[in-house]
Amino acid sequence: MGQHKLIFTGPVGAGKTTAIASISDDPPVRTDEAATDMTKQRKPETTVALDYGVMHLPGEEKLHLYGTPGQERFDFMWDILSTGGIGLMVLINNNRPDPLKDLCFFLQRFETLIKSTAVVIGITQTDLKAEPCLQQYHKVLNKMNIRAPVFEVDARSRNDVSLLVQALLFSLDPGLSLELEDKDGKLETA
Repeated sequence: MGQHKLIFTGPVGAGKTTAIASISDDPPVRTDEAATDMTKQRKPETTVALDYGVMHLPGEEKLHLYGTPGQERFDFMWDILSTGGIGLMVLINNNRPDPLKDLCFFLQRFETLIKSTAVVIGITQTDLKAEPCLQQYHKVLNKMNIRAPVFEVDARSRNDVSLLVQALLFSLDPGLSLELEDKDGKLETA
């Protein structure tokens, strides 16, 4: 039985907790607490340690999904959670003041993991703010010499988050053939 660890990271409000909840086959574990700093202007609660969920794959394979806290003051958890990770999903909230700067920050902060595995980028909240567009994110990646797929995603959508996971797994193994069960027991083939 294979056990694999995927990491979700990004700034506060990017949708990490929501994404894990939307794709986990088991009830997710959350460590949300009442926000007490500037974060409370964005949302009433924030992740202080981790989010955790599990995706069950055929053949008793499992993907363990770990979400990092978005606040930099909890960055000690980033290294702990990244240990043993096979890939990174960076979620960026397009509605933040400078989402391109957020992307650069998280790519630099997780540079070691990215160099040894793979990364995909999910842009959330594009329905609230259309700019920057995907092309601008690709320009940032090119300047940083990072090859990564970039998608607009709704973190509430199992299909959107599944697309991110599949893109990450295909980046790791281009010959991979996946069959993911959705929550209704129907198979999705990728």
